[in-house]
Amino acid sequence: MFLAPPWLVATTTAVVIHQPGGPEILKLQQWPKPVPTVRQVLIRVKAFGLGRSEIFGRQGHWPGVIFPRILGIEAVGFVEESRGGEFKRDQVQVIKPKISLKQLGVLPEMMQTAWSSLIQSLQQDTVLIRGGTTSVGLATAALAKSLCSLVAAATRKPEREAMLLANGASEVFIDNGTISEEVRKRHSEGFSKILDLVGVTVLEDTLKCAKECGIICMTGIAGGESIIDNSDPHIIPNTICLTTYSSSPQKFMETPLNEIVEHVADGSLIDAVKTFRLRSWKLT
Repeated sequence: MFLAPPWLVATTTAVVIHQPGGPEILKLQQWPKPVPTVRQVLIRVKAFGLGRSEIFGRQGHWPGVIFPRILGIEAVGFVEESRGGEFKRDQVQVIKPKISLKQLGVLPEMMQTAWSSLIQSLQQDTVLIRGGTTSVGLATAALAKSLCSLVAAATRKPEREAMLLANGASEVFIDNGTISEEVRKRHSEGFSKILDLVGVTVLEDTLKCAKECGIICMTGIAGGESIIDNSDPHIIPNTICLTTYSSSPQKFMETPLNEIVEHVADGSLIDAVKTFRLRSWKLT
C-alpha cells in the first residue's frame, strides 16, 4: 500500500476541536482536503452558520462525538469540484446570488429548522414562540407573520420586547421560567401551535400554554438540557400533541430557501447577522 508523503497531500483550512471544552479549544489548522466521489460535490466554503448544536458538540454533550472533529452541519460557497459533471441534488440547493455570502451563510439550517418545525401548517393558527430571541425564534416569527392570525413570542429580557415586535411578533411575554398563567390570562384557550426553543427545562409549563388539540414542537435546547429526567409522562395532557424536530437532507431540500433569500434581499425578513472572520485567527 502506497502512502503519499505529507507534502503531497492537498490540504485546506478548517476549525478543528481535539477535546471537549470552551471556545478556547477551537483551533484553526490545515486539514486534508476532502475528495468527492462520483455524484458528490466539493464546495469551497465561504460562510457557515453556528448554532446550539455546535455548542453542544464542542462541549462533548452529544452521544457518539468523536475527536478530532470539525464542527458544522451547514455551509454556503461555490462548487469547486464535481466528478462526472453532476451530483445528487439531495443535500445541496443552488441559490441565485441576490444577497451577500455573509447574509446567506446564516440561513440554511436556521430557516430549515423554522420552516420544518411549524411553518408548513400554520395558516390561520395562533402561534407562541418560546425562546423568541434565538435565531430560529426570530426566523420563525418573521416567516409566520404573513401566515398566522397571531404570532406571540416569549423572552427572558424585557428590553428585547421592541425588537420582537418589530420582527413580526404581535405580542410578547416576559419569561421568568413560567409564562402559562399570563398566557391563560390573555388567551383563555391557549395557543394552537407552540414552538419551544428553550426545551425540557420549561416543558411542563409550556404544555399548560397549549389549547385543546394543540401541537407543541420542542425544537430547541436553549435551556441547556436535552434529556428529560425523572419526568412523569402524565404531565402531557391527553388532548395535546407533543412532538420534536429533527433535521434531515429531505427537510432541507423542502425548505424554499430561494424564496426566503428573496425576502431577505427585499428587506421583508430582518437581517440580524453577527459575523466572525477566520482570517483574524492564527493557524496552529
